[in-house]
Amino acid sequence: MVAEQQAAQVLVASNRGPVSYALHEDGSLAARRGGGGLVSGLSAIGPDAGALWVCAALGDGDREAVRRSGTRLDPAETGGQQVRMLDIDPGVFADAYNGIANSVLWFVHHMLYQTPLEPAFGAEFRAQWAAYETYNAAFADALAEEAAEGAAVLVQDYHLCLVPGMLRRRRPDLRIAHFSHTPWAPLDYFRMLPDDIARQLLRGMLGADRAGFLTHRWANAFAACAADVLGAQVDTEHEAVTYEGRTTRLGVHGLGADADFLRERAHRPDVVERMAALREQIGGRDRRVIVRVDRTELSKNIVRGLQAYRQLLTDHPEWRGLVVHLAFAYPSRQDLAVYRRYTEQVQRVTEEINSEFGTEAWHPVILHVKDDFARSLAAYRLADVALVNPIRDGMNLVAKEVPVVSDEGCVLVLSREAGAYEDLGEEAVVVNPYDVTGTADALHQALVLSAGERAERTKRLAAAATALPPQQWFLDQLNALRAG
Repeated sequence: MVAEQQAAQVLVASNRGPVSYALHEDGSLAARRGGGGLVSGLSAIGPDAGALWVCAALGDGDREAVRRSGTRLDPAETGGQQVRMLDIDPGVFADAYNGIANSVLWFVHHMLYQTPLEPAFGAEFRAQWAAYETYNAAFADALAEEAAEGAAVLVQDYHLCLVPGMLRRRRPDLRIAHFSHTPWAPLDYFRMLPDDIARQLLRGMLGADRAGFLTHRWANAFAACAADVLGAQVDTEHEAVTYEGRTTRLGVHGLGADADFLRERAHRPDVVERMAALREQIGGRDRRVIVRVDRTELSKNIVRGLQAYRQLLTDHPEWRGLVVHLAFAYPSRQDLAVYRRYTEQVQRVTEEINSEFGTEAWHPVILHVKDDFARSLAAYRLADVALVNPIRDGMNLVAKEVPVVSDEGCVLVLSREAGAYEDLGEEAVVVNPYDVTGTADALHQALVLSAGERAERTKRLAAAATALPPQQWFLDQLNALRAG
């Protein structure tokens, strides 16, 4: 254990940290600070809280920064936060991150497998699982070394499911929480995992004092898996799971949008410039705008969304020339072949729609694939309809962000399989994400709503979307963990 005056009272562990580094040809390093709910949340506890962020080095720049800095990064490069970045062997990291976290756990929780062909858990999987264990153990070792007596440790997401149990064995004095930012698979789907792996995952999670989820649906699914796979006792009244004499409390914390930040950022000059550029691409001022902003992640269901838009133009020819679909599909996980193929399909379907329906004066779909946050905010402000139709999604913050910054009010077409449905479903036009015809009908329903109805819906959506902003979301979890 480190000396008491250096030990951390609050620790956050996540795969990705609040800073990343680029290594230039001349050997210099450039630090880039990240955003998101965890960054905002950790800053809410203040600089004097003795907080430390433990994360993994994700690339060559990060690894070089670790080698040069030693145990902790320079706070001048991290926004003043104390950060310990772990230089885990690149091969171990690749097997743990791509082989297990993104190609197995993500697929299980989002129910993405083509089950006649996959998964097939053989020797390669077992080797990758060993790497996942090693990767989790590296985090557990670092947290055990850095934590003060009785410190609060908040472990994040499916990359680090084994950490709570490992850390409990190393430091039983600690208060440990785990938070899942993804859905949790229903029991029958979770059971696809090899039995010993399913048990190991659940035991790892149940090493925590609290297991947090974005919705009650995901928390209940986890409890059902613990009961069936491990024989754990579930207390639904007190939202707790007891296994081998230890009780883990379940918590639901539905991350909301950061309204103050979004509204201020959405009116900066770079966003205004991009709004003007998008209006020029859209064309006529009277044209309605359907917006989607997603990574080309398989679970986001972009292809079916495009097919639904094509169905809208087929079934309702009166919309031809009068509506434009702004589709921002930012490439994700392009080191995996299945994601590259999916990105190509998004582009192919877009071209088919524009070829079939487009005219010299009207492009039905405007597709952007280069990530640009300012342009995304510009699209939010222009949206008459926001299409959010994931197959499954832990939350989906886009559904919560668009109503916050929409200029004229927008209708949210929302998949019932998004975590955001729990908070926003009453004010959205809800769809089955697999039903292309039903989604096309929902788009038509959204487009014909009056401006007044759009505005009223947007007010109610924005209120629900901002109920638990990132700072409060993080503090609620920390306070619940400390309260026992």
